[in-house]
Amino acid sequence: MKKVFALVDCNNFYVSCERLFRPELIGCPVVVLSNNDGCIIARSNEAKELGIAMGTPFFKIQSLIKRHKIKVFSSNYALYGDLSNRVMDILQKWEPEVEIYSIDEAFMTLPPSRVCSLTEYAQQLKNRVLQCVGIPVSVGIASTKTLAKIANRIAKKNGYYKGVFDLTDNENIDTALQATRVEDVWGIGRRYAQKLNNHGIYDALQLKGVNDKWVRKHLTISGLRTVMELRGISCIVSDNSQSHRKSIVSSRSFGREVSSSADLKEAISSYASIAAQKLRSQKLAAGFIHVFLTTNQFRGDQPQYSKSMMVSLPQPSSYTPTIIKSALHGLDQIYKDGYHYKKAGVMLTGISSGKHKQLSLFGSAIKESNCLMNAVDYINSKWGRNTMQSASAGFAKPWSMQQSFKSPSYTTSWQELPLVKAS
Repeated sequence: MKKVFALVDCNNFYVSCERLFRPELIGCPVVVLSNNDGCIIARSNEAKELGIAMGTPFFKIQSLIKRHKIKVFSSNYALYGDLSNRVMDILQKWEPEVEIYSIDEAFMTLPPSRVCSLTEYAQQLKNRVLQCVGIPVSVGIASTKTLAKIANRIAKKNGYYKGVFDLTDNENIDTALQATRVEDVWGIGRRYAQKLNNHGIYDALQLKGVNDKWVRKHLTISGLRTVMELRGISCIVSDNSQSHRKSIVSSRSFGREVSSSADLKEAISSYASIAAQKLRSQKLAAGFIHVFLTTNQFRGDQPQYSKSMMVSLPQPSSYTPTIIKSALHGLDQIYKDGYHYKKAGVMLTGISSGKHKQLSLFGSAIKESNCLMNAVDYINSKWGRNTMQSASAGFAKPWSMQQSFKSPSYTTSWQELPLVKAS
C-alpha cells in the first residue's frame, strides 16, 4: 500500500515557547532576536501583520516596537531545545516512523489502516501535542514529503482547515499547486526559483509539468526528485541512518569585542567543553581540533585578522580536559595581540565511534576517566549547564553572548523555575 506522510510543524515555534509560560502574551505582537540581539528570527502572527520581516535588524524597528508595544525576547536555546524534545517525544510515541527534520519540524509515516479519516487522526495528534506540551502545531498530509510541505503551508495559513490539511486523493491538488509559488516549494532555492521564473515557470503546477530532461539539465537530479514528488511519486528517502556526524562546531560571536588573551582562553575553553559534551552524548570521539578566531569584518576602522589552526590528538578522545588543553594550545599559536576579536570557536573532526579508539603505534595509551565525565554530564543535565565546569572557562564570562531580553530557562534550570506565591 502507498505510503502517506505527515509533516508536523510547530507554529511560530520560538514565539510559542515564550508564550507557554507567559499566556498573557497570546494575542500580542512578539518577536525573538538572533544571537547578540541582532536581527528578528521569529515573529508572532500579530508581528507579521505589522510588516516586520524576517531578518530585520533590531535597531531599525525600535520606534515600531515602542509604538505597538511589541514584546521582545532574546533567543533562549535551552528552553527551545527542551520543548522541541518534548514535542518530538510525543510524535515518536504516537507513530514508530518519525524523521526529525529540524528543531520544530518532523515527518511521520502514517499507518495505512485507521478507525478514522486522516484529517481526524491528525487532529487527534495535534490536540495531543497541545495538551501534553502546550505548543500549537500544524499538520500537512500527502503522498510525498514535498506535497506534505505544501499541505502544511496551507494548513498553517488558512484558518478554515483548523491546522490540518490533507492532500492525499484530493481533487483540488492542482489548485493547491497552482497557488504555490516555485520559491515556496521544498528543495527549490532562490537561485533555482529565479532560473525557473526566467523560463516562465512561476508556480508548483507549472513545475510539475516540466519535461524531465529539461529539469535534470537545469535543476540537477535533486530538482528532478522534487518534480517527481510534485507528481505524487515518493523518491526522497527518510534519513534515519545511524551514521555519525563528520564534524561538531561550537562557536559564538562575542557580546562585545575581545582583545585580551585571558578572555579568549575562557571562551575557547567554554566552547571546547560544549563540543566535548556533544561528542559524549553521541558516544563519539574526535581526532582533530580546529581552533579559529576572527575580528569584525564590518569594522573598517580597525585592522583585520583571521586565523585557524588544526591540532591533532594523540588518540581520538571526548575527554573534556584533553580537548580543552589541545584547543588552548592551538589558540596560543594563532593569537595576536593588538586586535579586537568578534568571534572564536572550535571544530572537532576526525570523528569516530567512542567505543573503538585507534591507538598510536608508538605512543602509550592515555588514561582518561569516563566515569568522571559521565558524572559531570549527569549533574549538568539535572541541574543545568555549567553547574560543573572547567575552571579555565571562567565564571563572569564578560565576553559571552548579549541577551538583554532573555526569558528564564523554565524547564532546564532549577534556579529559574517559576515561583508560585501564596496570596
